[in-house]
Amino acid sequence: MVTTISAMFVEGSTRPAARKLRMGCSWTFQHDNDPKHKAKLTLQWLQQKKVRVLEWPSQSPDLNIIEPLWGDLKRAVHARQPKTLHDLEAFCQDKWAAIPPARIQGLIDNYYKRLHAVIDAKGVNTQY
Repeated sequence: MVTTISAMFVEGSTRPAARKLRMGCSWTFQHDNDPKHKAKLTLQWLQQKKVRVLEWPSQSPDLNIIEPLWGDLKRAVHARQPKTLHDLEAFCQDKWAAIPPARIQGLIDNYYKRLHAVIDAKGVNTQY
């Protein structure tokens, strides 16, 4: 069984969301080139499940709006310091469900600026 973030995300969140949005098979999964996403087992799993994956250059800035949200969650977990795996899971689920829509909208609204900052920097690091 593949237990990578990519596989869990596709099965746990992406496919159900695509079904709910009635996207059929017209969606493309995007993730960075982190080694865990490029592991042979992960790539085989994605291919077996017929998941279309967006080609993405290695070492590119991550423009996915979920990345700042992962950072928020990481800081919250560090501050809370859950003692058990059960506490960690419950805390993460609660914290994730409580993300204010305004936080997400702000990231969407700021995307254009982040994209142009990457273009202006010719793909190297930016303030984002």
